Amino acid sequence: MGGINPYIKQVEADLPKNKYRITFVSQSPEGEEVEQVVEVDPCGLPYTDEGLPGSVLDVACGHGVDIDHACGGVCACSTCHVFVDKGGDTCNETTDAEEDMLDLAPGLEENSRLACQCIPDGSSEVRIVIPTWNRNQVSEEH
Repeated sequence: MGGINPYIKQVEADLPKNKYRITFVSQSPEGEEVEQVVEVDPCGLPYTDEGLPGSVLDVACGHGVDIDHACGGVCACSTCHVFVDKGGDTCNETTDAEEDMLDLAPGLEENSRLACQCIPDGSSEVRIVIPTWNRNQVSEEH
C-alpha cells in the first residue's frame, strides 16, 4: 500500500551513510523472546514502499520482519507502534502528526515511535521492540 500522506508535513531526516544494525525483538507464540538482527545497507534504501524511505518499517518489511501497518505506513494510524529500546537518539525527531497518531496507540511509553516515521541515521545500532499486542497474528496468503 505505502505512499505519502498529503495531509501532513513531510518528514525531514538524514538517511544513514554507513551500514548499521537494527535488532528487532518480538515474542514467539510460546512467549519466548525472539531477536532478528538486520544489517542495513544505505545503498539499498528504500527496501520497500512501506513507510518513509529508511524507516524502521521500511527496513523491517524489506527483511521479512512482521510489523503490522494498517495504513501502509503513511502515518494515518498507530498500528506500527514500536518501542525504540536502544539508539533512539540516532533517530529523527517525532513530528506533530506522529505524536497525534501515537496518542491513539495502546501502551504508550517514553520510547514509543511509529515504525513508519522513525528513521535512524545509522550512527549506532538500534534495538526495536515489537509489542505482542500490536502484531497481527493472521497471515493471509495471496
